[in-house]
Amino acid sequence: MHRELRLSEEMSAGPARLRVDVLGGPPREHVLDDMNFLDYRLADVRLEPAVTLLEPDVVWDVEGEKDISYDGRAMHLRGDWAAGPLQKVVVAILALRMEAVGLHPSHSSAVRYRDKTVLFLGGESNHGKSMGQIEACRRGGLLVSTETTVIDEDCRAVMGSKDVFLKKRATGTERADKAAPTQGVDKFWGEMPTWEQFDEPSFVDVVIVPAIDGNFDASTVEMIPFERQFQTLHSLQNYFLLNELLAPGFAMPMVDTEPLRKARAEFVQRLADRPYYFIRAATPQVLLDEVDTVL
Repeated sequence: MHRELRLSEEMSAGPARLRVDVLGGPPREHVLDDMNFLDYRLADVRLEPAVTLLEPDVVWDVEGEKDISYDGRAMHLRGDWAAGPLQKVVVAILALRMEAVGLHPSHSSAVRYRDKTVLFLGGESNHGKSMGQIEACRRGGLLVSTETTVIDEDCRAVMGSKDVFLKKRATGTERADKAAPTQGVDKFWGEMPTWEQFDEPSFVDVVIVPAIDGNFDASTVEMIPFERQFQTLHSLQNYFLLNELLAPGFAMPMVDTEPLRKARAEFVQRLADRPYYFIRAATPQVLLDEVDTVL
């Protein structure tokens, strides 16, 4: 059944563009009322004043029976979907569009510290990238990124998210394990330190894979090529939600392809051609003491 086009909206992250069409349902001003999650996950997502793309990348038929599918180019949603799953779909498809123009969102934080751009990689376990960034900035480092660092084909950090924590999750994505994001700040610093930003593109000089746990003795190990690439690929795959549940009964459709994965692995190999260190520490302060020894 043909539905009336209620809204066509275009979003951008740098030069990447994404169009969302909404069919049927009541009139609406925007697809998403809150853009904070998109900025948190993809650095700087903007609503464009006009639609320029000829075809939609996401089509939402509000009045259809609830379902979701991917046709190899566009995501198709039908029925009633909460804001949280819609946000995740937009992130995944926009991340694909970013890759198509040579920009790679990485689940990592970054600082300009002691005249070097230091990347704290989330990797497989994601234990310390935010705490490392906060402590580096407390010691005088400049903020490049918090949750996401966007890295270009030349391995430069070119954009980054600026909010350390996502304080509110949209309906449909609430999680008890993410309910108190600032407790670590209270424990290690008492209050959130302040810092300045570093907004110029800069080559990634060194990568830290942190593991903060109160039971750890401090240790620093330079990583071999396989584990550098293994951990880096984890941080890139994070955006395509291949292991995500969108809503009860609905897994995220497969948006990845073999050619995309091959190109991503080639980028990972280039990015991993620089020093990587796996650092265990009991606190962010000890972590940065270890970082200082390798810079």
